Amino acid sequence: MKVLRAVHTTYGVIVFSILFLFFFFLLLIPIFFPSQFRFVGIFNRWWARLLFFLIGIRYTIKYRSALDPTAQYIFCPNHFSYLDIPAMGLNHHNAIFVGKSSMQKIPFFGFMYSKLHITVDRNKLKSRYSTMMRAFQALDEGKSLVIFPEGGIVTEHDPFMGTFKNGAFRASIEKQIPIVPVTIPYNWIILPVDEFLLTWRPMELIFHEPMDPAAYTMKDIERYKQDVRVIIEKELKKFSKE
Repeated sequence: MKVLRAVHTTYGVIVFSILFLFFFFLLLIPIFFPSQFRFVGIFNRWWARLLFFLIGIRYTIKYRSALDPTAQYIFCPNHFSYLDIPAMGLNHHNAIFVGKSSMQKIPFFGFMYSKLHITVDRNKLKSRYSTMMRAFQALDEGKSLVIFPEGGIVTEHDPFMGTFKNGAFRASIEKQIPIVPVTIPYNWIILPVDEFLLTWRPMELIFHEPMDPAAYTMKDIERYKQDVRVIIEKELKKFSKE
């Protein structure tokens, strides 16, 4: 069984790499013409759809309420697997990512990621501050963001989330941009971090109703984090019983 999973995983990595090389040239458009940043979301969506189709992973996307295509949002998904990043590329809403600076070390991919998305080194206070300022600027420019509120894959007991960071919630309150909690229930099974071998099963993404930032102040960040956490966890518990 592990041999088949290893073959599937190797094939998946090859497909991902070939697709990246193809989309890398397309992504040069928003890199050299920043005003065309909407193409980041469009190309990410094409890339993700092709990836999951070619590696044979079916997916279902559920929206608990219709999102305004002209509005901005901060998407906050749980994060248990490396598969979560391409999975969030399936989002119907164009958005850029806030992710770890270590991704910049990956040849070509790191260049693209650092130019189109926002990176952070959470071990450095200056980097965290710079990332927050860049996130504010991105929101001012009309962009939507994907921010993993746990700050990375930090949990040691899937599917239980780690502690939420403040960044997404501070940005939401200060810029009055709604947060959309996102539950990704199965990716920790499909591609577990501890063995990095694909297991075939359908993937799901659940986009919950947007949270109204007007209901919170900076003094309410902990309550805001808890409210978002409860929504994601409630959905995770449903799937964990299957």
